This record gives sequence, C-alpha cells and structure tokens, in this order.
Amino acid sequence: MLRLLGILVTVLSAIVAAVLTWPTFFRVESFFPLAQIIAFRTFVLTGFAAVAALFLLLALIRPIRAFALSIAVIAVVAVIANGAIVVSRGLGTETLPDKTEDSIRVMTWNTAGDATSPQSVAQIAVAMDADIVTLPETTIETGEEVAIAMRELGHRMWAHHAEFGEDGWDARSTTILISPDLGDYAVIESSVGGTTNTSTVPSAVVMPVDGDGPTVVAAHAVAPRRSYMEHWRSDLRWLADQCGDGNVIMAGDFNATVDHMGRLGVDGGTLGRCHDAASETGNGSVGTWPTEIPGLLGAPIDHVLASDDWIPTGSIVLRSLDGSGSDHRPLIVQLEPASRG
Repeated sequence: MLRLLGILVTVLSAIVAAVLTWPTFFRVESFFPLAQIIAFRTFVLTGFAAVAALFLLLALIRPIRAFALSIAVIAVVAVIANGAIVVSRGLGTETLPDKTEDSIRVMTWNTAGDATSPQSVAQIAVAMDADIVTLPETTIETGEEVAIAMRELGHRMWAHHAEFGEDGWDARSTTILISPDLGDYAVIESSVGGTTNTSTVPSAVVMPVDGDGPTVVAAHAVAPRRSYMEHWRSDLRWLADQCGDGNVIMAGDFNATVDHMGRLGVDGGTLGRCHDAASETGNGSVGTWPTEIPGLLGAPIDHVLASDDWIPTGSIVLRSLDGSGSDHRPLIVQLEPASRG
C-alpha cells in the first residue's frame, strides 16, 4: 500500500513540476492561482531547489530512499529546466547602446499615482534620453508636470492621456509623453471614450496625425486578482489585438509575464505580432515588480513590445530607484527601425 502511495505521489509531483515549468503547454497559464505563481519563476526555481535538497537528505533514510530519490530527481530536472528558461530570457544588463540617428528610446514606469514625484520621473526620462514615456497610474495633470520639468531640462515632450471617469483614483488614468521629434500625435477617439479599451484601468492609444511613425499603445491591464481574472484575460486579448499588421510600439504595465502571453502571440510574436524587447536584449527575467524584493526574484510584468518594424538593440531595468515611491521599476528599451537596423 505504501509503495502504491509513493508511486502516486511521485507521479503527481512530476505533473506539478511540469505544469509549473511549462504552463503554456498545459494551457493553465491564465487560471487562478497558477497565473499568480508562475509570475515569479525564479521563486518557483528556488522552491524546486529546496525540495531537491530536502529529499536528497531524506534519501539517507533507507526505507524511503527510492521514493526520496525519485522526488529529488524530479525537482532537480525542474531546477535545470527553469534555470535554462530564466537564463535564456536574460539576467539583466546595466547599459544601453549609444543612440543612433534613427534610434527610439521607450521608457515605461508605473508611478503608483503620486507615490513618485514628477521631478523624479522627468529626471530619469531625460537621463535616459527617452523619446516615448508611458506612465500607467498617472493623471494628465501629473504628466504635464513631468513634461514641463523635462522641458526645463532641455527635453521637450507632448503629453496625452486616457482616463476612466474622474473619481480621483490615479489608476483610472494612463499618460503618455511623446517627443515632438517623432511628429504630431493624437489619442484615438476610442481611447478617449473608452468604447474599446482595456476593461478596468485604461490604456492610451496614440497615432501620428500625419500618418507616419508607429502607433503607440500605453498599456495597462488590470491586475489578475481572483475577482478580476476574466477582465485580466480580456485585457491581454485586447492588447494582443492592438499589435496586428501595423507599425506598433506597446509599452506599459501588462500585469503579465511572457508566460501569460504564451498563447496570444501570432506568427512568432510574444503578444499579437509584437515581440518582447527585454527578453530579446537580456532583461527578460528581471522583475519590474515589486520593488520590495530583489529584481531576479520579482515578476517581469512591465514590458516594451514592438512589431517587426523595429529591432530592439538594448534594454535596462533600473533597480537603483527602488526607494523612489513606486512599487514598479522603470524599464527602458532602445529600438532601431528594421529597415535600417
């Protein structure tokens, strides 16, 4: 009887390890509570390492040696597989390449409302020489303060936004700043009216007035809390739809890792036809949330994605600003036009 129980536990352990390591294959990446667990892949890896160590010690006890070694082997395989995934996505880089004449730098930072001062945002955006800045949970009033502060630092930007109501909750607003060097932009009417948008917190979609340049989506998907799971899934589908055949750059707080986007990519894209720039430039495993824990233990839920019109040449997650007020870290990406990259 004990032997059968041991076999059953071993089989179940192997299934759990496989599901946590390759959730997209099993189509469970968007269901509670697995969606929340797999957001922290390095924590999952650490957990498997602890299980492996524990059961290797238990293998010293002769009556349960075979069972303990079986569990240890499963855990070791899971550690190796998760480690390979974490390393392949990138453990972090510290610098960006020099800008070229055609480069665009995109910065995204969920400011957590007034937790982050406009001056801090402006200083970082100017230091990073950002051409596009997306600011989820930021009102247009704060966005304009950022733009004014950037102008005073010699870096002009135009401010646009989308909001759901005027209830004073900063998460109901998303602001986007765009350099005049990219041309004139305007928020599309559906973003302003919310007729087609993310479900609970807004995303802002801006398009060039003259028809040139990329469509820019300042993204904000609702957090996958248990009562909002369907809204969260709907938001990710909507964001995927924004990256179809056109020239698109999306940046913001997706409240999702690339694992959650696994079945929403089209033709090799990460989300729709857009590709995740951080994963392609060595920062895909660096957590952007929360700032209370080290980057490599956090969840990489803030992204810059771009269509095939753009080639990412570098990225950086700023971990030196964890005391700035926001619970998110800024992500900056450098893109080059594919036709000239």
